[in-house]
Amino acid sequence: MSIKIFCDIADLALIKKFNNKKIVKGFTTNPSLMRKAGAKNYKLYSKQILRVCKNKPISFEVFADDHKTMIKQGIEINEWGKNIYVKVPIVNSKNQFTGKVINYLNNQNIKLNITAVYTANQTAKILKIINKKTKVIISIFAGRAGDVGKDPVPEFVKSIKMAKRFKNVEILWASVREPYNYTQANQIGCHIITIPPAIIEKIQKFGKSFGQLTQETVKNFLIDSKKSNFKI
Repeated sequence: MSIKIFCDIADLALIKKFNNKKIVKGFTTNPSLMRKAGAKNYKLYSKQILRVCKNKPISFEVFADDHKTMIKQGIEINEWGKNIYVKVPIVNSKNQFTGKVINYLNNQNIKLNITAVYTANQTAKILKIINKKTKVIISIFAGRAGDVGKDPVPEFVKSIKMAKRFKNVEILWASVREPYNYTQANQIGCHIITIPPAIIEKIQKFGKSFGQLTQETVKNFLIDSKKSNFKI
């Protein structure tokens, strides 16, 4: 089974563009992307997105920091559309496990995207408290782990193995840094990868040989040297 590509974006114009691409099977957002896109009212902006993205799965994140309000926000976000996954971080800002939130919403048959996951141990904690019916995505942040010198791949491999007992659970490769991450995620058996628009554009150009890349690289160097009128 080939990995599904989700587009990681909250910009309305880009969602319109990428919603029309067959390669894109869904969308993920977060409060930071919403802010970057200029959202002033979280609910109204989300509903604008939903008018564009009517059928493909889309994740909207809770932004409360206490469990009670997280649950309240999760219930409301879920009511905005049938294609919504409610995004819940694995812990709050005080590093308290959000197990109560995950368990409660999961038992209300609310589709969840558990985010900011880094380890297989965290995956195991999630799997212990969810049912085997309601859809759950577990988003493991590969790029951010790599940014601090950690290899995320072993955590993915262990998480994917554990999740095989759950037909309702998908493991998602998050925080992509380069197009090759798509190949890596596919090779180890991730179900989903969420990718920024610019990198999706590059993935669509996959297939060039090393010979082509060599020639293109040399040509670009030559063009730039001529544009600069370099002389020795």
